[in-house]
Amino acid sequence: MQSYLDFEKPVADLEGKIAELKSLAATDQAVSIDEEVNRLSSRAEEALVEVYKRLTPWQKTQVARHPQRPHFSDYVRTLITEWTPLAGDRKFSEDAAIQAGFGRINGQPVAILGQEKGNSTESRLKHNFGMARPEGYRKAVRIMDMADRFNIPLISFVDTAGAYPGIGAEERGQAEAIARSTEKCLELGVPNIAIVIGEGGSGGAIAIAVANRVLMLEHAIYSVISPEAGASILFRDAARAQDMATAQKITAQDLFGFGVTDGIIPEPTGGAHRHPDVVMAATGAAITSFLADFAGKSRLEVREHRREKFLAIGTTL
Repeated sequence: MQSYLDFEKPVADLEGKIAELKSLAATDQAVSIDEEVNRLSSRAEEALVEVYKRLTPWQKTQVARHPQRPHFSDYVRTLITEWTPLAGDRKFSEDAAIQAGFGRINGQPVAILGQEKGNSTESRLKHNFGMARPEGYRKAVRIMDMADRFNIPLISFVDTAGAYPGIGAEERGQAEAIARSTEKCLELGVPNIAIVIGEGGSGGAIAIAVANRVLMLEHAIYSVISPEAGASILFRDAARAQDMATAQKITAQDLFGFGVTDGIIPEPTGGAHRHPDVVMAATGAAITSFLADFAGKSRLEVREHRREKFLAIGTTL
């Protein structure tokens, strides 16, 4: 069942009428609804296009957090063959918020990392809503070490509101674990690509997103702090999250314009959750293009490219 956001009400009303007509036709075969359904479908599509061509940063934030938006596991299931997940940081425990392992894309071996938010109450609790603890980032470092040792490119799927701020996580060295993961990204001699598929929140995101190429989905967001938390600090009012989202410049379009990211992967009208197969195909094509661009580069060239890319951020503003 389609879940609608507040600003999608015009579309929800029209698609609700279509569902009612189809339900009526199912109980009364004598009723002809084709013409009316086609008319309403056309109006619904027009309404959807109109709504999505003028999204505000706050509305994009809502789309990025949509409960039906594809998550890490969906991308792996669709794009990766011979997927072999690995668990544990070999120091404390397994953290299900960060998933990692090895597989193949178009036959080429790759290492894969990403935050998994879950898509049901049970799975969201299991994955802690994609908010990783220190052991998650230490697991990420472990996978990056293996990828570097065996000369395997790394793909990161970023989708988190931020690292988990619990007392236990802080006691076990959350900040240090994030820093080590960020450092490891920079040290890699193999090419790495990071794709923000939903939310890219704070250090919890950047810990696996310091890559040779950083891409964002069209309606993804990437920020140092959530709009709600930022509004609480600056305005002393979390209800002003909408104002904060606009001030932060957190959209894919803003960040590409600033040179923080390297490209935008288009989403179908209505967002990735409406046609996940379309956006995952586009993501797969972007990954394939990246791997082709970096094929044959030496380890020194890969490191130097990454270094120069991040040193250049902000120098032309």
